Amino acid sequence: MTFLGIIALAIVRLQDLFSVVMLSSLYSLLSASIFVALDAVDVAFTEAAVGAGVSTVLLLSVLSHTGRWIRPPYRGAWLPLLVVILTGAALAYGTLDMPHMGDPMAPAHNDVSQRYLEKSSQEIGIPNVVTSILASYRGYDTLGETTVIFTAAVSVMVLLGRRGRRRRSPIRNRGDERT
Repeated sequence: MTFLGIIALAIVRLQDLFSVVMLSSLYSLLSASIFVALDAVDVAFTEAAVGAGVSTVLLLSVLSHTGRWIRPPYRGAWLPLLVVILTGAALAYGTLDMPHMGDPMAPAHNDVSQRYLEKSSQEIGIPNVVTSILASYRGYDTLGETTVIFTAAVSVMVLLGRRGRRRRSPIRNRGDERT
């Protein structure tokens, strides 16, 4: 978490957009490692693929069409800072009721996981527990993750495809004109 804070502060302070993109990729990679430590491997995989992989390629392709350096920031923008601070405080307040990490009495350890392991093959008809969870129980979540990855891939293909195309000039040759 300390590294994430340091990277976030560096991103805010930098004027070089290439460095910002690289640090954003590192931020996503560190976030993915935190998700692995929290036993959320599917979320970690999505964060690594989309956050550190596809988003970095997308941002670098956008950066190739824009300048590398940003203008000096506007100094009177206190409202966005206030909104970010209030949102962060609300999110931190929302986590106070969560069970502690590794708590054996947490609902995730007592209710759902045991049912998935015991009854998924009878309820779904798929012998692989992981596949039955991702395909059926968490189908909407998986659909959302798939939609995000598909949208990012299409965006990258559109950006990379536009670079090679050249627009034709609207000026016609004199031989094409009819009198």
